[in-house]
Amino acid sequence: MTSLLKRQIRKYLTPELAASKNLEAFLDAINRSYSNFDEQFAMQQRAMSISSDELFEANEKLKTEAESQKEVIDKLKHVLETLKFYKLPEDNTMHDVDLDGSKLVDFIDGQTREIVEINKQRELLVNELAHQNQELSDYAHMVSHDLKSPLRSIDALSAWLKEDYKDKLDENGSKNLDLIRNSVEKMDSLINGILEYSTINKNRIEIYDVNLNLVIDDILNSIQVPEHITIIKNELPVILGDKYRLQQLFQNLIVNAITNNDKTQGEVEIGMKDAGAFWEFFVKDNGKGIEELYFDKIFKTFESLESNVNSTGIGLSIVKKIIDLYKGSVWLTSEIGQGTTFYFTLKK
Repeated sequence: MTSLLKRQIRKYLTPELAASKNLEAFLDAINRSYSNFDEQFAMQQRAMSISSDELFEANEKLKTEAESQKEVIDKLKHVLETLKFYKLPEDNTMHDVDLDGSKLVDFIDGQTREIVEINKQRELLVNELAHQNQELSDYAHMVSHDLKSPLRSIDALSAWLKEDYKDKLDENGSKNLDLIRNSVEKMDSLINGILEYSTINKNRIEIYDVNLNLVIDDILNSIQVPEHITIIKNELPVILGDKYRLQQLFQNLIVNAITNNDKTQGEVEIGMKDAGAFWEFFVKDNGKGIEELYFDKIFKTFESLESNVNSTGIGLSIVKKIIDLYKGSVWLTSEIGQGTTFYFTLKK
C-alpha cells in the first residue's frame, strides 16, 4: 500500500477519525491484504508460466513422437511394397491396398507371428541337428574303438606269424604278410583320419600366438622324410591360431607332397607371403602333378587319385575343413610331371 494512497484515505476522513489510533491498525490490515494479493498473483503467474512450459514441452514431445511414428509407418509401407511374398489382393496391385491404421498393425502382427513360428521351427531343427551331430560323433568314436582292437590283433598275429614261421614261409608268403600289415596300418590311419575330421570344428577354437617355424620343425621331427626328399623351409610368421589344428593342416600338406613325389631328387618347399588382411602360404613339390580335372575332387572325403598304400583319401579334406574353419581359402596349381603347389590363406 503506497503512502499516496494513505494520504488520500486520510483526506476524506473526519479530523477525529484521522487522529484515531485505530486508523493505523486499519491501514496496516489493508496493506497486508495488498501484500498477500501480490504474492498470490505472483504465484499464479509463476504457476501459469510453469504449466505453459510443461504444455509446450509435452506438445513438442507429442509432435516428435508423431513424426517418428509417421516415419516408421512410411518405412513399413516401403518394406511391404518390396515384400516378394506379400499376398496381394486379386488385382495384384499395391495402390489400392489400405496400409493405414489397424490393417497395417494386423498385417505386421500376422507377419510377426509367422516369423516367431518359423524361428521356433528353426530352433527345433538346429537342436535336432546338434543332437544328430553328437550322436554321429559318439558313433564315430565307438566304431573307431571297436575297429582298432581287432586291427591291433591282426597286426600282432601277422608279426608273430612272420617271426615264428620265417623259415617255412617262402618269399611270396612273407610278402603277403607284409601286405596284411600294410593294410592294417592304412586302416588304422584311416580311422585316425575319420576321428580327426569329425572333431575339427567340434571344440571351440582357441586363439593364441603360434610360431609356425616351430610347428614345421615339430612336424619334420615326427614324420619320416625319405633321404631323397629335400625340405626347403622359408621363414614363416607368428600367427594367431590353434597349434594343434595348424599342425594338422601343414602336416597333411607336407605328407601329401612327400607321398606323391616320384622324383629321385624330390623337393618340398614351404613358404608364405603377406597378402594384406591374410597370410598366404604355399606347399610346393616337384612330384607327379595333378590333372586339373581332379582339382576339386581331391578335397572331398575318401577321394584318392590312385591306390596308394600310404594314402587314406582324407588328408586333403581335413586340410580344407581346417582352412574353412579359419575363414580362409585353398587352391592349387599343377603340371603333370613337374609338380604341384598348394596355396591357402589364413586371416591375420
